[in-house]
Amino acid sequence: MWISQAWAQAAGGAPAGGDMLGTLGSLAPMLLIFVVFYFLLIRPQQRKAKEHRALVQALKTGDQVLTSGGLLGVVTQVTNDSEVKVEIADGVRVRVLRQAITEVVNKTADTKK
Repeated sequence: MWISQAWAQAAGGAPAGGDMLGTLGSLAPMLLIFVVFYFLLIRPQQRKAKEHRALVQALKTGDQVLTSGGLLGVVTQVTNDSEVKVEIADGVRVRVLRQAITEVVNKTADTKK
């Protein structure tokens, strides 16, 4: 009631719709940032996760592995889809989740015929 309405006016008498090139020009930096993030962060992360899944699925008895906790041991038994048994010292065997294995240090030759 005390505040009058403000009406937007296009600059220089241009039509109120604006041009498409101006809109795309304002979105270009955001698109460029997204493309850079995709190629520098997202894509390498996906590739690394895919390699880790393949490494974990290929575990077999006799592989020497390194866990995320820093334990170095030998896989003695592949129990199920989510865990393996690893011998970290003579007679000391622990159950380790497959996802906790970060690296296979020494692979054994495939003994199955």
